[in-house]
Amino acid sequence: MTVADLPKIELHLHHEGAAPPAFIRQLAHEKKMDLSGIFRADGSYDFRDFTHFLSVYEAASEVLTGPEEFRRLTLAILEESAANGVVYTESFISPDFCGGGDLHAWKDYLAAIQDAAGEAEAKFGITLRGVVTCVRHFGAETAKKAAQCAADTAGDWVVGFGMGGNEGMFSQGDFAWSFDCAREAGLRLTTHAGEFGGPESVRDAVRNLGVERIGHGVRAIEDADLVHELVDRGTVLEVCPGSNVVLGLYPNFSAHPIARLRDAGVAVTVSTDDPPFFHTTMRREYEMLSKAFGWDADDFAALNATALAAAFCDDATRERVQKRLES
Repeated sequence: MTVADLPKIELHLHHEGAAPPAFIRQLAHEKKMDLSGIFRADGSYDFRDFTHFLSVYEAASEVLTGPEEFRRLTLAILEESAANGVVYTESFISPDFCGGGDLHAWKDYLAAIQDAAGEAEAKFGITLRGVVTCVRHFGAETAKKAAQCAADTAGDWVVGFGMGGNEGMFSQGDFAWSFDCAREAGLRLTTHAGEFGGPESVRDAVRNLGVERIGHGVRAIEDADLVHELVDRGTVLEVCPGSNVVLGLYPNFSAHPIARLRDAGVAVTVSTDDPPFFHTTMRREYEMLSKAFGWDADDFAALNATALAAAFCDDATRERVQKRLES
């Protein structure tokens, strides 16, 4: 068995961003929608940089117009993840793409996603939990609708609230109301920071939103005091090395700071972010990290232990996933 064959936990996966391009093309064909401009000649997603990536992401999501499409998408995502050894995943799901922030529509979408998740768990042995996300560049008022949808459906399946989108727009603190709303509903909190926003965005997130996890967070390495603060707080980073390399933050895996952050005592985990966009899988992330840093099965077991402890699921689910890791 190689490290790539090990069972895996993934905490940072965007639901729409995990849609295989063939799946999106098929839906577009069924609906007679022309999305040819978002694909390369080889059929993969086509984007130039992070801002263009966001626009292509949103264009691809336009074919996902109802609960049935999200049910089909969820099955496709989980089958692919399970094939790469993932036994537990938390997916970022946005009410903005699932009913436009309308609570009744959101519940219909959520029911379809949960139904597919149950079917996938029975078929493929993978457990899914949902982290509701607002979209930063849609603004603070729109985020409030997402937070209210999250709060009204919080429970054993909707377990967290977070924020994705363009870090260059607004500040973390502008979304404090939404995060307070989710916190009061008992949801655990994460937010994207320290990718394109720099180390100060990480500091802003942990101090002004009180999150316990940070999506990406890798730019914290540029600020030694911030690294110490993350260690002291026990903040967990949802690191997506392949995504960071493709988007140009670092030239290759060897230059990525995940190993330096881990050596400094920061709690790090490994995820794929938007795997078909970045031509990666969890198997590939493990293979590339092992090649770059010499990490072996014990290193990845430690990463999974960190991820399982940081997962937003309940204790019964955590115990069930632990048994899958051990087997």
